[in-house]
Amino acid sequence: MSTNLLSSPTNFGIGGVVKAISWNWKNQQFQIVYETIGSGSPLLLLPAFSTVSTREEMNGIAKLLAPHFQVIAVDWPGFGESSRLPVNYEPAIYEQFLEYFVTSVFDVPITVVAAGHSAAYVLKLAQKNSSVFSRLVLVAPTWRGPLPTMGVDRQIAGVFREIVRSPIVGQALYKLNTVPSFLSFMYRRHVYVDAAKLTPSFIEHKWQNTQQPGARFAPAAFVTGNLDAVHHQADFLTLAQNLSVPLMVVIGESSPSKSRADMDALAALSGVQTAVLPGSLGMHEEYPEAVAEAILPFLRTGS
Repeated sequence: MSTNLLSSPTNFGIGGVVKAISWNWKNQQFQIVYETIGSGSPLLLLPAFSTVSTREEMNGIAKLLAPHFQVIAVDWPGFGESSRLPVNYEPAIYEQFLEYFVTSVFDVPITVVAAGHSAAYVLKLAQKNSSVFSRLVLVAPTWRGPLPTMGVDRQIAGVFREIVRSPIVGQALYKLNTVPSFLSFMYRRHVYVDAAKLTPSFIEHKWQNTQQPGARFAPAAFVTGNLDAVHHQADFLTLAQNLSVPLMVVIGESSPSKSRADMDALAALSGVQTAVLPGSLGMHEEYPEAVAEAILPFLRTGS
């Protein structure tokens, strides 16, 4: 594995040491950016998939946990400051990347805090190879992309994804769906609870992330459900059953109804520890103090 220390300033980080590794997917070379802060046993933070996904959304949690752990936050392929190549983004990319990352960067079992859509990928890897993990925390976990959640047929959603991937029309549609006013609307609708936190500078910063070269490809796959690791709630729950790794689920009390139902079903499984806290799908970023306080005793049990 080739690892490089990045000396250039980063706009979307957590204030730690920034590194990059090269990862190959079907002869396409990705540069994967990750960041480390603190010392101790390793704890991996995985941001949620979204149009504005970056490791920076884990900033608050990272700083609060850094006194207790060596905290590593990573940008998924196609998101944040990792390469945003125009490949066909699909679950297999993220399944293989996550396994590669945790087995290449770490040489001991690690604790993971995964937000949103990252949850199903972590659970899949835990079922496949439980020895790579010591504890799992899922924060506002989801498994179904926005359009399927809205009831859009997956085949129709797939057509929409191909339109967004197209050079001219797709770029125009993407820009319409990432203008600051629309980003603010989406945050108010199901990401943040406190609208006062959605300041013009906050939204502007999120918008800047959406304007990077190649930025539309992975988000288009996520929004249309093409990054859903499973397609049914039963399959999602099966991933969490009979794990040999301790599991905690953190639920945002204001999460959208369909997502909240999935979280509650997951939390109802035998042996799963649960916390219900203020927030919605972006609770890991909006309320990092509450999340860190709730999960720290669970995390330290295994340290």
